[in-house]
Amino acid sequence: MLKYSYSVLGVFTIALIPFFSMAASEEFDLVINNGRVMDPESGLDALRHIGILAGRIVSISEQVLEGRRTINAAGLVVAPGFVDLHEHGQTEEAYRLMVQDGVTSGFELEVGTATVADWYSERAGGQVLNYGISIGHIPVRMTLFEDEGLFLPTGPGGNGIAGPGIMDRMAQMMRQGLAEGAVAMGFGLAYTPGATQTEFETMLAIAAETQASVHVHTRGGLEGLRQIITSANNIGTPLHIVHANSSGGSSIGEFLAIIQAARDSGQDVTTEMYPYEASASDIASALFDNWETWEEDRFGRQMWVETGERLTRESFARYREIGGRLISFSRTEEMTRTALRHPLTMIASDGRILDGKGHPRSAGSFSKVLGRYVREQQVIGLMDALRRMTIEPAKRLEAFVPAMANKGRIRVGADADITVFDPDTILDQATYVEPTRASVGIVYVLVNGGLVLDNGVLNPTVRGGIAIRN
Repeated sequence: MLKYSYSVLGVFTIALIPFFSMAASEEFDLVINNGRVMDPESGLDALRHIGILAGRIVSISEQVLEGRRTINAAGLVVAPGFVDLHEHGQTEEAYRLMVQDGVTSGFELEVGTATVADWYSERAGGQVLNYGISIGHIPVRMTLFEDEGLFLPTGPGGNGIAGPGIMDRMAQMMRQGLAEGAVAMGFGLAYTPGATQTEFETMLAIAAETQASVHVHTRGGLEGLRQIITSANNIGTPLHIVHANSSGGSSIGEFLAIIQAARDSGQDVTTEMYPYEASASDIASALFDNWETWEEDRFGRQMWVETGERLTRESFARYREIGGRLISFSRTEEMTRTALRHPLTMIASDGRILDGKGHPRSAGSFSKVLGRYVREQQVIGLMDALRRMTIEPAKRLEAFVPAMANKGRIRVGADADITVFDPDTILDQATYVEPTRASVGIVYVLVNGGLVLDNGVLNPTVRGGIAIRN
Protein backbone atom coordinates (compact mmCIF):
# COMPACT_ATOMS: atom_id res chain seq x y z
CA MET A 1 0.00 0.00 0.00
CA LEU A 2 1.40 3.38 -0.95
CA LYS A 3 1.44 5.51 2.20
CA TYR A 4 0.58 9.18 2.00
CA SER A 5 1.44 11.68 4.68
CA TYR A 6 0.65 15.32 5.25
CA SER A 7 1.93 17.52 2.48
CA VAL A 8 2.15 21.30 2.36
CA LEU A 9 0.79 22.77 -0.85
CA GLY A 10 1.61 26.46 -0.84
CA VAL A 11 -0.06 27.78 2.31
CA PHE A 12 -2.56 24.92 2.40
CA THR A 13 -2.03 21.74 4.38
CA ILE A 14 -4.09 18.74 3.37
CA ALA A 15 -4.22 15.09 4.30
CA LEU A 16 -3.48 12.90 1.29
CA ILE A 17 -5.62 9.79 1.70
CA PRO A 18 -4.57 6.42 0.18
CA PHE A 19 -7.25 5.76 -2.41
CA PHE A 20 -5.43 3.04 -4.32
CA SER A 21 -3.37 -0.04 -3.57
CA MET A 22 -0.07 -0.07 -5.45
CA ALA A 23 3.58 -0.85 -4.90
CA ALA A 24 5.69 2.14 -3.94
CA SER A 25 7.82 1.65 -7.04
CA GLU A 26 4.88 1.36 -9.46
CA GLU A 27 4.50 4.11 -12.03
CA PHE A 28 1.48 6.33 -12.40
CA ASP A 29 -0.68 5.82 -15.48
CA LEU A 30 -0.13 9.44 -16.43
CA VAL A 31 1.83 12.34 -14.99
CA ILE A 32 1.42 16.06 -15.59
CA ASN A 33 4.67 17.76 -14.61
CA ASN A 34 5.70 21.40 -14.31
CA GLY A 35 2.23 22.94 -14.68
CA ARG A 36 0.74 25.92 -12.90
CA VAL A 37 -1.87 24.02 -10.93
CA MET A 38 -4.91 26.16 -10.12
CA ASP A 39 -7.62 24.74 -7.88
CA PRO A 40 -10.39 27.18 -6.98
CA GLU A 41 -11.68 24.99 -4.14
CA SER A 42 -8.47 25.16 -2.10
CA GLY A 43 -6.98 28.30 -3.64
CA LEU A 44 -3.85 26.42 -4.71
CA ASP A 45 -1.97 28.34 -7.42
CA ALA A 46 1.56 26.97 -7.70
CA LEU A 47 3.95 24.87 -9.74
CA ARG A 48 3.02 21.27 -9.01
CA HIS A 49 3.29 17.78 -10.50
CA ILE A 50 0.22 15.56 -10.69
CA GLY A 51 0.13 11.76 -10.68
CA ILE A 52 -2.91 9.92 -12.04
CA LEU A 53 -3.81 6.26 -11.53
CA ALA A 54 -6.98 4.37 -12.47
CA GLY A 55 -8.81 7.56 -13.38
CA ARG A 56 -8.11 9.39 -10.13
CA ILE A 57 -5.63 12.03 -8.98
CA VAL A 58 -3.41 10.20 -6.46
CA SER A 59 -0.53 12.65 -6.05
CA ILE A 60 -0.04 16.41 -6.08
CA SER A 61 3.66 16.81 -5.56
CA GLU A 62 6.34 19.46 -5.29
CA GLN A 63 8.70 16.91 -6.86
CA VAL A 64 8.76 15.76 -10.49
CA LEU A 65 6.92 12.46 -10.94
CA GLU A 66 7.34 9.55 -13.35
CA GLY A 67 4.60 7.76 -15.22
CA ARG A 68 3.83 5.55 -18.17
CA ARG A 69 2.92 8.73 -20.02
CA THR A 70 4.34 12.10 -19.03
CA ILE A 71 3.01 15.49 -20.06
CA ASN A 72 5.27 18.50 -19.68
CA ALA A 73 2.89 21.34 -18.80
CA ALA A 74 5.54 24.04 -18.42
CA GLY A 75 3.94 27.41 -19.12
CA LEU A 76 0.44 25.93 -19.01
CA VAL A 77 -2.38 26.13 -16.49
CA VAL A 78 -3.58 22.81 -15.07
CA ALA A 79 -7.18 23.28 -13.94
CA PRO A 80 -10.15 21.12 -13.03
CA GLY A 81 -12.15 20.13 -16.09
CA PHE A 82 -14.91 22.60 -16.84
CA VAL A 83 -18.49 21.70 -15.85
CA ASP A 84 -21.26 22.99 -18.13
CA LEU A 85 -24.68 22.91 -16.44
CA HIS A 86 -26.60 24.05 -19.51
CA GLU A 87 -25.77 22.32 -22.78
CA HIS A 88 -28.66 21.31 -24.99
CA GLY A 89 -26.36 19.65 -27.51
CA GLN A 90 -26.17 16.14 -26.11
CA THR A 91 -24.81 14.52 -29.26
CA GLU A 92 -21.43 13.29 -30.42
CA GLU A 93 -21.05 16.41 -32.56
CA ALA A 94 -21.64 18.72 -29.61
CA TYR A 95 -19.61 16.62 -27.17
CA ARG A 96 -16.52 16.89 -29.35
CA LEU A 97 -16.80 20.67 -29.55
CA MET A 98 -17.29 20.88 -25.79
CA VAL A 99 -14.14 18.87 -25.08
CA GLN A 100 -12.16 21.19 -27.35
CA ASP A 101 -13.47 24.07 -25.21
CA GLY A 102 -12.17 22.38 -22.05
CA VAL A 103 -15.47 20.89 -20.86
CA THR A 104 -15.28 17.47 -19.17
CA SER A 105 -18.88 17.25 -17.86
CA GLY A 106 -21.85 18.56 -19.85
CA PHE A 107 -25.43 18.62 -18.55
CA GLU A 108 -28.80 19.40 -20.11
CA LEU A 109 -30.71 20.76 -17.12
CA GLU A 110 -33.14 23.37 -18.49
CA VAL A 111 -35.19 21.51 -21.11
CA GLY A 112 -34.18 18.00 -20.03
CA THR A 113 -36.07 14.91 -21.12
CA ALA A 114 -39.35 13.16 -20.35
CA THR A 115 -37.74 9.70 -20.52
CA VAL A 116 -34.68 9.69 -18.29
CA ALA A 117 -33.89 5.96 -18.40
CA ASP A 118 -34.10 5.88 -22.19
CA TRP A 119 -31.93 9.00 -22.49
CA TYR A 120 -29.13 7.42 -20.47
CA SER A 121 -29.50 4.11 -22.27
CA GLU A 122 -28.96 5.82 -25.63
CA ARG A 123 -25.55 7.06 -24.44
CA ALA A 124 -24.39 3.93 -22.64
CA GLY A 125 -20.98 2.52 -23.43
CA GLY A 126 -18.85 5.60 -22.92
CA GLN A 127 -18.72 9.11 -24.36
CA VAL A 128 -15.88 11.59 -24.80
CA LEU A 129 -17.07 13.46 -21.70
CA ASN A 130 -19.33 12.97 -18.68
CA TYR A 131 -23.02 13.66 -19.25
CA GLY A 132 -26.28 14.04 -17.36
CA ILE A 133 -29.90 15.11 -17.77
CA SER A 134 -32.81 16.60 -15.85
CA ILE A 135 -36.38 15.42 -15.83
CA GLY A 136 -37.86 18.23 -17.87
CA HIS A 137 -41.17 19.96 -17.29
CA ILE A 138 -41.21 21.08 -20.94
CA PRO A 139 -40.92 17.61 -22.56
CA VAL A 140 -43.23 16.09 -19.95
CA ARG A 141 -45.86 18.69 -20.87
CA MET A 142 -45.25 18.08 -24.56
CA THR A 143 -45.83 14.36 -24.03
CA LEU A 144 -49.00 14.80 -22.02
CA PHE A 145 -50.49 17.38 -24.38
CA GLU A 146 -49.30 15.49 -27.49
CA ASP A 147 -47.47 18.58 -28.72
CA GLU A 148 -45.84 18.13 -32.14
CA GLY A 149 -42.80 20.31 -31.44
CA LEU A 150 -39.44 18.60 -31.94
CA PHE A 151 -37.53 20.32 -29.11
CA LEU A 152 -39.77 23.03 -27.66
CA PRO A 153 -43.57 23.17 -27.63
CA THR A 154 -45.29 24.77 -30.59
CA GLY A 155 -48.88 24.21 -29.49
CA PRO A 156 -50.76 22.82 -26.47
CA GLY A 157 -47.59 21.66 -24.72
CA GLY A 158 -46.84 25.33 -24.20
CA ASN A 159 -50.28 26.93 -24.05
CA GLY A 160 -52.48 24.15 -22.67
CA ILE A 161 -53.94 24.39 -19.17
CA ALA A 162 -53.37 21.22 -17.16
CA GLY A 163 -56.49 19.84 -15.48
CA PRO A 164 -56.39 17.46 -12.49
CA GLY A 165 -55.84 14.36 -14.62
CA ILE A 166 -52.87 15.79 -16.51
CA MET A 167 -51.46 17.25 -13.30
CA ASP A 168 -51.52 13.82 -11.67
CA ARG A 169 -49.77 12.22 -14.63
CA MET A 170 -47.26 15.09 -14.73
CA ALA A 171 -46.38 14.58 -11.08
CA GLN A 172 -45.99 10.85 -11.68
CA MET A 173 -43.63 11.41 -14.62
CA MET A 174 -41.54 13.92 -12.69
CA ARG A 175 -41.14 11.52 -9.77
CA GLN A 176 -40.31 8.69 -12.13
CA GLY A 177 -37.62 10.76 -13.83
CA LEU A 178 -35.94 11.51 -10.52
CA ALA A 179 -36.18 7.83 -9.58
CA GLU A 180 -34.50 6.89 -12.87
CA GLY A 181 -31.46 9.03 -12.06
CA ALA A 182 -32.17 12.56 -13.30
CA VAL A 183 -29.70 14.97 -11.72
CA ALA A 184 -32.19 17.86 -11.47
CA MET A 185 -35.61 19.10 -12.54
CA GLY A 186 -35.81 21.53 -15.46
CA PHE A 187 -38.31 24.28 -16.32
CA GLY A 188 -38.66 26.65 -19.25
CA LEU A 189 -41.51 28.81 -18.03
CA ALA A 190 -41.11 31.29 -20.87
CA TYR A 191 -41.93 28.43 -23.26
CA THR A 192 -44.94 27.16 -21.27
CA PRO A 193 -47.24 30.16 -20.71
CA GLY A 194 -50.12 27.78 -19.99
CA ALA A 195 -48.37 26.44 -16.88
CA THR A 196 -50.04 28.04 -13.86
CA GLN A 197 -48.35 29.03 -10.64
CA THR A 198 -50.11 26.10 -8.95
CA GLU A 199 -48.68 23.70 -11.51
CA PHE A 200 -45.19 25.12 -11.10
CA GLU A 201 -45.30 24.99 -7.32
CA THR A 202 -46.67 21.44 -7.34
CA MET A 203 -43.62 20.33 -9.34
CA LEU A 204 -41.30 22.34 -7.06
CA ALA A 205 -42.68 20.41 -4.11
CA ILE A 206 -41.76 17.12 -5.81
CA ALA A 207 -38.18 18.31 -6.27
CA ALA A 208 -38.10 19.45 -2.65
CA GLU A 209 -38.88 15.90 -1.51
CA THR A 210 -35.42 14.81 -2.65
CA GLN A 211 -33.70 18.23 -2.57
CA ALA A 212 -33.06 18.05 -6.28
CA SER A 213 -32.20 21.46 -7.67
CA VAL A 214 -34.60 23.03 -10.15
CA HIS A 215 -33.13 24.84 -13.15
CA VAL A 216 -35.54 27.50 -14.35
CA HIS A 217 -35.82 29.71 -17.41
CA THR A 218 -37.84 32.56 -15.91
CA ARG A 219 -40.77 34.45 -17.37
CA GLY A 220 -42.43 37.74 -16.51
CA GLY A 221 -39.34 39.90 -16.13
CA LEU A 222 -38.17 41.03 -12.71
CA GLU A 223 -41.52 40.41 -11.06
CA GLY A 224 -41.59 36.90 -12.47
CA LEU A 225 -38.11 36.28 -11.07
CA ARG A 226 -39.22 37.48 -7.63
CA GLN A 227 -42.21 35.15 -7.73
CA ILE A 228 -40.09 32.14 -8.70
CA ILE A 229 -37.63 32.87 -5.90
CA THR A 230 -40.46 33.29 -3.40
CA SER A 231 -42.11 30.04 -4.46
CA ALA A 232 -38.86 28.07 -4.20
CA ASN A 233 -38.11 29.62 -0.83
CA ASN A 234 -41.57 28.87 0.59
CA ILE A 235 -41.43 25.28 -0.61
CA GLY A 236 -37.77 24.73 0.26
CA THR A 237 -36.53 23.79 -3.21
CA PRO A 238 -32.90 24.47 -4.26
CA LEU A 239 -33.12 26.91 -7.18
CA HIS A 240 -30.88 27.67 -10.14
CA ILE A 241 -31.80 30.49 -12.55
CA VAL A 242 -30.50 29.74 -16.03
CA HIS A 243 -28.82 32.27 -18.36
CA ALA A 244 -29.24 35.38 -16.19
CA ASN A 245 -27.75 37.53 -18.96
CA SER A 246 -30.44 36.42 -21.41
CA SER A 247 -33.38 36.58 -19.01
CA GLY A 248 -32.19 39.79 -17.36
CA GLY A 249 -31.45 41.64 -20.59
CA SER A 250 -31.14 45.38 -20.10
CA SER A 251 -32.18 44.93 -16.44
CA ILE A 252 -29.32 42.52 -15.73
CA GLY A 253 -27.98 44.56 -12.80
CA GLU A 254 -31.31 44.51 -10.99
CA PHE A 255 -31.94 40.90 -12.04
CA LEU A 256 -28.73 39.78 -10.32
CA ALA A 257 -29.37 42.03 -7.33
CA ILE A 258 -32.66 40.21 -6.69
CA ILE A 259 -30.87 36.85 -6.72
CA GLN A 260 -28.12 38.21 -4.49
CA ALA A 261 -30.65 39.48 -1.97
CA ALA A 262 -32.25 36.03 -1.80
CA ARG A 263 -28.85 34.44 -1.22
CA ASP A 264 -28.00 37.00 1.44
CA SER A 265 -31.18 36.02 3.25
CA GLY A 266 -30.02 32.40 3.33
CA GLN A 267 -31.89 30.94 0.35
CA ASP A 268 -30.24 28.29 -1.81
CA VAL A 269 -30.33 30.01 -5.19
CA THR A 270 -27.64 30.24 -7.86
CA THR A 271 -27.36 31.44 -11.45
CA GLU A 272 -25.29 31.32 -14.63
CA MET A 273 -24.51 33.22 -17.85
CA TYR A 274 -23.02 32.70 -21.30
CA PRO A 275 -20.62 35.30 -22.78
CA TYR A 276 -22.51 36.37 -25.92
CA GLU A 277 -24.86 39.18 -26.86
CA ALA A 278 -27.13 36.97 -28.99
CA SER A 279 -29.55 34.29 -27.82
CA ALA A 280 -30.98 31.37 -29.76
CA SER A 281 -34.28 29.52 -29.73
CA ASP A 282 -36.94 27.91 -31.90
CA ILE A 283 -38.94 30.40 -33.95
CA ALA A 284 -42.26 28.55 -33.50
CA SER A 285 -42.04 28.54 -29.69
CA ALA A 286 -44.17 30.63 -27.35
CA LEU A 287 -41.18 32.92 -26.82
CA PHE A 288 -42.14 34.66 -30.07
CA ASP A 289 -45.93 34.59 -29.78
CA ASN A 290 -46.04 38.41 -29.81
CA TRP A 291 -43.99 38.77 -32.99
CA GLU A 292 -46.76 40.54 -34.88
CA THR A 293 -46.51 43.51 -32.48
CA TRP A 294 -42.78 44.05 -33.09
CA GLU A 295 -41.34 47.23 -34.53
CA GLU A 296 -39.82 46.75 -37.97
CA ASP A 297 -36.19 47.08 -36.90
CA ARG A 298 -36.50 44.14 -34.49
CA PHE A 299 -36.89 41.68 -37.37
CA GLY A 300 -33.51 42.71 -38.72
CA ARG A 301 -31.90 41.61 -35.45
CA GLN A 302 -33.04 38.02 -36.06
CA MET A 303 -30.83 35.57 -37.97
CA TRP A 304 -32.20 32.39 -39.53
CA VAL A 305 -29.72 29.67 -38.55
CA GLU A 306 -30.25 27.52 -41.63
CA THR A 307 -29.19 30.22 -44.12
CA GLY A 308 -27.54 32.94 -42.04
CA GLU A 309 -29.92 35.55 -43.44
CA ARG A 310 -31.30 38.46 -41.44
CA LEU A 311 -35.08 38.47 -41.38
CA THR A 312 -37.90 40.80 -42.34
CA ARG A 313 -41.49 40.73 -41.13
CA GLU A 314 -42.39 38.67 -44.18
CA SER A 315 -39.59 36.12 -43.88
CA PHE A 316 -40.16 35.81 -40.12
CA ALA A 317 -43.81 34.94 -40.74
CA ARG A 318 -42.84 32.39 -43.38
CA TYR A 319 -40.23 30.66 -41.22
CA ARG A 320 -42.48 30.64 -38.19
CA GLU A 321 -44.91 28.49 -40.17
CA ILE A 322 -42.08 26.12 -41.09
CA GLY A 323 -40.35 26.06 -37.70
CA GLY A 324 -36.62 26.05 -37.04
CA ARG A 325 -33.85 27.83 -35.19
CA LEU A 326 -33.36 31.55 -34.77
CA ILE A 327 -30.53 33.66 -33.35
CA SER A 328 -31.61 36.96 -31.81
CA PHE A 329 -29.13 39.83 -31.41
CA SER A 330 -30.86 41.45 -28.47
CA ARG A 331 -28.25 42.64 -25.97
CA THR A 332 -25.13 44.79 -25.73
CA GLU A 333 -21.54 43.97 -24.89
CA GLU A 334 -21.84 46.00 -21.70
CA MET A 335 -24.74 43.83 -20.55
CA THR A 336 -22.50 40.79 -20.98
CA ARG A 337 -19.71 42.42 -19.02
CA THR A 338 -22.11 43.46 -16.26
CA ALA A 339 -23.28 39.87 -15.88
CA LEU A 340 -19.72 38.57 -15.86
CA ARG A 341 -18.50 41.06 -13.27
CA HIS A 342 -21.05 39.84 -10.76
CA PRO A 343 -19.53 37.11 -8.56
CA LEU A 344 -22.73 35.02 -8.63
CA THR A 345 -22.67 34.04 -12.29
CA MET A 346 -21.31 30.63 -13.20
CA ILE A 347 -20.34 30.01 -16.81
CA ALA A 348 -22.67 27.76 -18.81
CA SER A 349 -22.95 27.65 -22.58
CA ASP A 350 -26.69 27.14 -23.25
CA GLY A 351 -25.33 25.59 -26.44
CA ARG A 352 -27.01 23.57 -29.15
CA ILE A 353 -25.35 22.51 -32.41
CA LEU A 354 -27.14 20.39 -35.00
CA ASP A 355 -25.50 19.29 -38.24
CA GLY A 356 -22.84 21.96 -38.01
CA LYS A 357 -25.27 24.84 -37.48
CA GLY A 358 -26.25 26.84 -34.43
CA HIS A 359 -24.87 29.36 -31.98
CA PRO A 360 -21.09 29.70 -31.38
CA ARG A 361 -21.56 29.35 -27.61
CA SER A 362 -21.48 25.53 -27.95
CA ALA A 363 -17.89 25.67 -29.13
CA GLY A 364 -16.48 28.78 -27.49
CA SER A 365 -18.09 29.87 -24.22
CA PHE A 366 -15.33 28.85 -21.82
CA SER A 367 -12.40 29.84 -24.00
CA LYS A 368 -14.05 33.18 -24.74
CA VAL A 369 -14.26 33.99 -21.05
CA LEU A 370 -10.64 32.98 -20.44
CA GLY A 371 -9.25 34.62 -23.55
CA ARG A 372 -11.29 37.78 -24.10
CA TYR A 373 -12.63 38.64 -20.68
CA VAL A 374 -9.79 37.42 -18.45
CA ARG A 375 -6.63 37.95 -20.51
CA GLU A 376 -7.53 40.70 -22.97
CA GLN A 377 -10.07 42.82 -21.10
CA GLN A 378 -9.33 41.80 -17.48
CA VAL A 379 -13.00 41.94 -16.54
CA ILE A 380 -12.42 39.20 -13.95
CA GLY A 381 -9.36 37.34 -12.70
CA LEU A 382 -8.22 33.91 -13.85
CA MET A 383 -8.88 32.08 -10.57
CA ASP A 384 -12.32 33.67 -10.32
CA ALA A 385 -13.17 32.58 -13.86
CA LEU A 386 -12.07 29.03 -13.10
CA ARG A 387 -14.16 29.03 -9.93
CA ARG A 388 -17.28 29.75 -11.99
CA MET A 389 -16.42 26.97 -14.46
CA THR A 390 -15.47 24.21 -12.03
CA ILE A 391 -16.15 24.12 -8.30
CA GLU A 392 -19.30 26.26 -8.31
CA PRO A 393 -21.26 24.16 -10.84
CA ALA A 394 -20.01 20.99 -9.12
CA LYS A 395 -21.27 22.27 -5.78
CA ARG A 396 -24.61 23.23 -7.32
CA LEU A 397 -25.28 19.54 -8.01
CA GLU A 398 -23.33 17.55 -5.44
CA ALA A 399 -25.85 17.57 -2.57
CA PHE A 400 -28.24 15.55 -4.75
CA VAL A 401 -25.62 14.03 -7.06
CA PRO A 402 -22.78 12.61 -4.92
CA ALA A 403 -20.60 11.87 -7.97
CA MET A 404 -20.10 15.61 -8.38
CA ALA A 405 -18.18 15.77 -5.09
CA ASN A 406 -15.22 14.40 -7.07
CA LYS A 407 -15.61 16.75 -10.03
CA GLY A 408 -14.46 20.35 -10.42
CA ARG A 409 -11.41 19.90 -8.18
CA ILE A 410 -7.69 19.30 -8.34
CA ARG A 411 -7.15 17.29 -5.16
CA VAL A 412 -6.01 13.84 -4.18
CA GLY A 413 -8.89 11.41 -4.60
CA ALA A 414 -10.77 13.53 -7.14
CA ASP A 415 -11.62 12.17 -10.55
CA ALA A 416 -8.93 13.02 -13.09
CA ASP A 417 -11.11 15.42 -15.10
CA ILE A 418 -8.46 17.97 -15.98
CA THR A 419 -8.12 20.78 -18.52
CA VAL A 420 -4.65 22.04 -19.42
CA PHE A 421 -4.52 25.29 -21.36
CA ASP A 422 -2.18 28.05 -22.43
CA PRO A 423 -3.33 31.25 -20.69
CA ASP A 424 -1.50 33.34 -23.30
CA THR A 425 -3.24 31.88 -26.35
CA ILE A 426 -6.58 30.44 -25.27
CA LEU A 427 -9.39 31.97 -27.31
CA ASP A 428 -12.71 31.13 -28.91
CA GLN A 429 -12.82 30.82 -32.71
CA ALA A 430 -16.48 29.99 -33.37
CA THR A 431 -18.63 32.65 -35.00
CA TYR A 432 -22.30 33.01 -35.92
CA VAL A 433 -21.38 32.09 -39.49
CA GLU A 434 -18.96 29.30 -38.52
CA PRO A 435 -20.26 28.07 -35.16
CA THR A 436 -18.28 24.81 -35.07
CA ARG A 437 -14.78 26.27 -35.22
CA ALA A 438 -12.92 24.78 -32.27
CA SER A 439 -11.28 26.97 -29.64
CA VAL A 440 -7.50 27.35 -29.55
CA GLY A 441 -5.17 27.19 -26.57
CA ILE A 442 -6.73 24.13 -24.93
CA VAL A 443 -3.81 21.70 -25.06
CA TYR A 444 -4.85 18.63 -23.05
CA VAL A 445 -8.19 17.43 -21.70
CA LEU A 446 -8.49 14.39 -19.45
CA VAL A 447 -11.84 12.76 -18.69
CA ASN A 448 -11.61 10.25 -15.84
CA GLY A 449 -7.92 9.93 -16.61
CA GLY A 450 -8.39 9.33 -20.32
CA LEU A 451 -6.55 11.73 -22.62
CA VAL A 452 -9.35 12.86 -24.94
CA LEU A 453 -7.52 15.95 -26.22
CA ASP A 454 -3.82 15.26 -26.66
CA ASN A 455 -1.57 18.19 -27.55
CA GLY A 456 -4.53 19.95 -29.11
CA VAL A 457 -5.69 16.94 -31.13
CA LEU A 458 -9.04 15.33 -30.33
CA ASN A 459 -8.99 11.54 -29.98
CA PRO A 460 -12.66 10.48 -30.04
CA THR A 461 -11.73 6.83 -29.50
CA VAL A 462 -10.92 7.71 -25.87
CA ARG A 463 -14.37 7.40 -24.36
CA GLY A 464 -13.99 7.53 -20.59
CA GLY A 465 -16.96 9.82 -20.07
CA ILE A 466 -19.59 8.35 -17.76
CA ALA A 467 -23.24 8.88 -17.03
CA ILE A 468 -23.75 11.19 -14.04
CA ARG A 469 -26.93 10.27 -12.15
CA ASN A 470 -28.41 11.17 -8.80
